[in-house]
Order: sequence, then C-alpha cells, then structure tokens
Amino acid sequence: MNQVKSEKFNKAAFLDRDGTLNEDTGYLYKIKDFRWIKGAVNALRILKKNNFLIIVVTNQSGVSRGFYSENDIKKLHKWMNQQLLKYDLMIDDFFFATDLPNNNNINSRRKPSPAMLNEAVEKYNLDKNKCFMLGDKQTDIEAAKNAQIKGFLFKGNDLSVKISKILKDHL
Repeated sequence: MNQVKSEKFNKAAFLDRDGTLNEDTGYLYKIKDFRWIKGAVNALRILKKNNFLIIVVTNQSGVSRGFYSENDIKKLHKWMNQQLLKYDLMIDDFFFATDLPNNNNINSRRKPSPAMLNEAVEKYNLDKNKCFMLGDKQTDIEAAKNAQIKGFLFKGNDLSVKISKILKDHL
C-alpha cells in the first residue's frame, strides 16, 4: 500500500496485528479465520480523524515455519483493507518480519528489533516524537523503545477506548 508522502502525515500509529487489530488465533493467514478486535474499526477512524498514518508492524514467523507464504500474508492484508474501505478507511502500510524467534540474526527485522519501525519512519519521513506503537506483547513495547518511539501495551477489550486514551493522555 504505497501512500504519497505528505507533511500532513508526519506522525504515525504503529499497530501490531495479531492480538491488537484482530483476535490472535495463532499463525493467522486465512481470511475465514480473521476476526477484528472489538473497537478496531472505530480506533482506526479516530486515528485517521487525527491525521495519523496507520502502519501495521507484525512478526510472522509462520512463513519461516512453513505454515504459509509471504503471498498469503499480503493477500490477508489486502483483504483487511478491502474490508476497511466499507468504512472509508485503510491501513496505510504493512511491514512484516518472517524471522523465527531467538534466531540471533543481527539483521533480524523481528520485534523487538526496531527495524520495521525505522524503515517506516524513513519511508514516510515521520517525526518519531509524534509517533507511537501499540501492541499486545512486551516485544512490541521493546521495539518502540529500541526505535525511540512511545510504546503502549494493549491488554484487550475495546481498542478504540485505548487509542482515545493514548491520544488524550500522551500525545
């Protein structure tokens, strides 16, 4: 999903996918298994209303495990945006890492590495002080810290409530 670089969008919300935007069913790649988290669509609407780019950063080791392909991930992400178009919304970009956990590869993009966040910051000329990361695992928070971006833990429930609170209290 290539978006035009714009000064209007010098801030971004980095969102984990599984467990944050959608229910974590384990190695999700099939559309039929996808379920939005409560409040996800409204959360994305709030972010867009506040001029945030929405960027998904997700670990997808299922590729390296042979469970599914990178193409399967791209198809799911395309489908997610097709669903969001019904609400006049879209996720601006998707970044994913296929590395296995604990592979000790210095070039790993897998969170808690800041690589995916840093790639997006560079691609969209983002101001890190105006960005934040929201995810359901400690590795998401560590990735944000490693990228020098604010990080917030999502413990479930309504995503739009969490997003509203972050915008009100921290940004």
